Amino acid sequence: MTSPIHMLGFAGSLRKNSYNRAGLKIAQQLVPERATLEIVTLDEIPLYNQDYENDEPAPVRSFKEKIHHADSLLVVTPEYNYSIPGVLKNAIDWASRPTGKSVLEGKPAAIMGIGGRFGTVRAQQHLRQVFHYLNMPVLLKPEVHVMTAWEKFDDDGNLTDDKTREQIQALVEALVHWTKRFTS
Repeated sequence: MTSPIHMLGFAGSLRKNSYNRAGLKIAQQLVPERATLEIVTLDEIPLYNQDYENDEPAPVRSFKEKIHHADSLLVVTPEYNYSIPGVLKNAIDWASRPTGKSVLEGKPAAIMGIGGRFGTVRAQQHLRQVFHYLNMPVLLKPEVHVMTAWEKFDDDGNLTDDKTREQIQALVEALVHWTKRFTS
């Protein structure tokens, strides 16, 4: 029997009650038996500063270790000003350094986002560009860009929309299969 696929998930939002954090928790509930999804937050990661690249702050070391030990990543991004949030870009910048020693190199990933009228489509496209540069194989389909999140979640962050739940489940299952292509 092969060991289960270990995925690491994080959302590009610091807001405790963000729809993207809620969506990540839904994804964790929908992971198939042959996989696990560990969720981490970006809350404690300081702003990137190259002066500390060789003596990284503890939250950065922990984040990079978790990425290193994961088989793949599930990144959930909001969209701010037609792009990814600064907190997400900052975490990726830390993980990609130092040059030539990135824990992201070759790491399979999937992207989803929960937002407003356009469902984070532009942010996801920008994130794909970043991952392309970092030589990360990114799952292309299915796409999950949830529009009008306020209509699909209740006040407690529970997903109330079955179609969205099915989309998230399809993405998580596809990520498990995608990961196997790169870890077998």
